[in-house]
Amino acid sequence: MAAEALEHSSRREPALGRAFALALAVHAMLIGVMFVGVRWQSRPPETVTVELWDQPVPPAPPPPPPVVEAPKPPPEPPKVVEPPKPEPKVEKPDIAEKAPKPKPKPKPEPKVEKAKPKPKPDPQFVKRMQEEAAREEKALAEQNRVREARAAAERLAATARQKELQAWTDRIAAKIRGNIVLPPDLVGNPEAIFDVALLPTGEVLTVRRRKSSGHAGYDAAVERAIYKASPLPKPDQPGIFRRDLELRFHPKDE
Repeated sequence: MAAEALEHSSRREPALGRAFALALAVHAMLIGVMFVGVRWQSRPPETVTVELWDQPVPPAPPPPPPVVEAPKPPPEPPKVVEPPKPEPKVEKPDIAEKAPKPKPKPKPEPKVEKAKPKPKPDPQFVKRMQEEAAREEKALAEQNRVREARAAAERLAATARQKELQAWTDRIAAKIRGNIVLPPDLVGNPEAIFDVALLPTGEVLTVRRRKSSGHAGYDAAVERAIYKASPLPKPDQPGIFRRDLELRFHPKDE
């Protein structure tokens, strides 16, 4: 058994050396074939599969015949490019000719129309117009007179009404002042204003202080006097009656 192993190992070493050398030669040949095939062929190279065996490798195939390259065409001679010719200069004249100015167009003269003679008015028509204007002026003057007379009458009536109203409120204030009891510590002559609502019969409905005199005792005395004086005096003419009255009181008016 040992003798067979030695014999086998002794036979194997030279076979491996030949296989390695043969593999290198095959690879070099394949690289050269691939290089030439890629350069001169249009189709892609075929894939070559190489298997290595422990057994003796068969002898390598003979090398392919050398590829003869086609002769290259001679290079074209370089083209001579001529430099561009300079453009000719156009000399401008020293003095430029001025274009003549256009003559202004004459303005058309305005047409003057002759004034037409005005027709003479009809005397009868003028007379009628004057009479109508006089009538209108007279009617306007009459209206103004009537309006002024009416306004004067209204002013007189308002004045008389105001006098009657003042006389009525004076009688009411006099009756209320008769019921005011002045506080002993009141100083000066302050004013107190009250709004009084009453019935046509003179009965007092409400009393509201609008302005205080500044003395609470005097304000309370005036309010008590208003209620105490109810019913208040009625106006002489029922037409001047007012439901709401504004009454002013001063201590020195008592």
